[in-house]
Amino acid sequence: MSTAAKVAIVSGASQGLGLAFAQRLAAEGYNVLAFDIKHEVTTLEGVTGMVADVSNRADVERVVSKAATMGEIEVLINNAGAWKRTPVTNSWEQAISDWDDLMDTNLKGALTLSRTAIPHLKRAGGGFIFNVSSYYVLPAKSDGTNPPETDLYSASKWALNGFTESWAASLAKANIKVNGLCMGAVDTPMLRGLFPGNELPSGLSEKLIQSSDIAQQMVDVMNSGRTGENFGSWVGEPVSIGPQKPIHRRITG
Repeated sequence: MSTAAKVAIVSGASQGLGLAFAQRLAAEGYNVLAFDIKHEVTTLEGVTGMVADVSNRADVERVVSKAATMGEIEVLINNAGAWKRTPVTNSWEQAISDWDDLMDTNLKGALTLSRTAIPHLKRAGGGFIFNVSSYYVLPAKSDGTNPPETDLYSASKWALNGFTESWAASLAKANIKVNGLCMGAVDTPMLRGLFPGNELPSGLSEKLIQSSDIAQQMVDVMNSGRTGENFGSWVGEPVSIGPQKPIHRRITG
């Protein structure tokens, strides 16, 4: 049995969900390599921060190489993401620019980081990959799911299902579990940035999902041993992993 330290990599980790994942994994005993395109995480015990662009292959290889010096890479959290309104009435030029911005981060980033890290997870004898998605890919429980002005964001998150399902199947023999975390509105700086002065409307903050609850869900999924599923979280409902669904429903929610 290896005595090397356990390492986790978290993308988009300078704030919000990524920061919560990094904090929780450090508390679980992992050496965490947390990176972000804007800011370096510098104040968390057990966490090493880097500035890197998840859509840039050279940056990703630098991140994974650094993580490999910290121990055996066993966990990868594809959390880095971008969101913007993309009405279908936008010009072609704007649509292509938005496509590049969203797909480079939300989809190409997950592909590049995972393909680079997977050989390390195999050498460690197994591990976990989480693709941070959206409740847009799950059966709607309320109005407003998959709104009409976010077609490209929605497309990027639906496309993540292909990675989750295919990787879960192909990596099962290597003892690598692959799952999606698909949540509704979480109280994060990204969400607050949609409102004037970063201030949430009165009464909204009490209704939102907390980042720490999603981080706990991540740990619960790891402890469950389940793979190839999308785990949903909805505003106003307790965050849990729920019972295991039949194979034909694990991706559709």
